[in-house]
Amino acid sequence: MTDRPISLVMPDDGRTIRGLVVDGAGPTVVWLGGFRSDMTGAKAEAVAAWGRSRGRKVVRFDYSGHGSSDGAFEDGRIGRWFAEAKAVIAAEAGPEFVVVGSSMGGWMALLLARDHPPGLKGAVLVAPAPDFSEKLFYPALPADVRARVDAGETIEVPGEYGSPAYRLAADFFRDGARHNLLDAPLRLGVPVIIIQGMADTSVPWSHAQRIIDRLVDDDVVLTLVKDGDHRLSQPSDIALILDAVGRVTEQ
Repeated sequence: MTDRPISLVMPDDGRTIRGLVVDGAGPTVVWLGGFRSDMTGAKAEAVAAWGRSRGRKVVRFDYSGHGSSDGAFEDGRIGRWFAEAKAVIAAEAGPEFVVVGSSMGGWMALLLARDHPPGLKGAVLVAPAPDFSEKLFYPALPADVRARVDAGETIEVPGEYGSPAYRLAADFFRDGARHNLLDAPLRLGVPVIIIQGMADTSVPWSHAQRIIDRLVDDDVVLTLVKDGDHRLSQPSDIALILDAVGRVTEQ
């Protein structure tokens, strides 16, 4: 079965957001990818294959400046990408859905769940990175680079895992701070499953504990993978993710 391509035109500047849909029964599984990832990565493909094998609807897409969607990565902001996620969900999620967010996608999932959208049944967070721009990324920059950000300059950042360097505007950090979640209690009203690698050097597992501390009223399950890195793309990691997706869709 071939996945159905989708495209949405964002009203603010006309950029096109592209995605793929596995049609099937609900609750729909919405994949929210990570920072500088795309919808053809190993985890996203595995979730789509899971949907095909079970007749479940799965929606995935690329944020602007990522993969097949329009836009320059340098123009990206947390708020801009969150607006795109909401537009895709409004168009394709249907009456009941769950969100599966990887890394930055975990931030998107939490932002979405905080707004209590009708039909949301649960969230799976894979190495979730809410507030990463201010609490993880910015502090790790060399002092001279932080000074350039503070002065409003655009910086160049080395790529990870063999990817090329990329550019980030100073406003990326300012916009990220406007969308921080971990400075106050969070009440989502849906069950949450977090899968976190203890060998993650990008998002330390203590960050997952901080999320749990903020989810004061919600049912949260945390699975720590002792040798798991940030990508969590080993077959055993993906099996954990797919098991979690099954659990939140079937409850």
